[in-house]
Amino acid sequence: MDINDLRSIMTVVFFILFVSIVIWAFMPSRKKEFDEAASLIMDNDESDSVIEKPATKAAGH
Repeated sequence: MDINDLRSIMTVVFFILFVSIVIWAFMPSRKKEFDEAASLIMDNDESDSVIEKPATKAAGH
């Protein structure tokens, strides 16, 4: 076995891994979980996103 055989084997392994991840990501049973994750940013309360300004020092002190 030389380096080219190893490269060929690794190409096939990573291609199978890629196809497996794509199939996993687009399975209909995963849709609900991905939809919930996509809407997380919209579910925050307005009170959570209020940024308080730090107190400023009076001028001349």
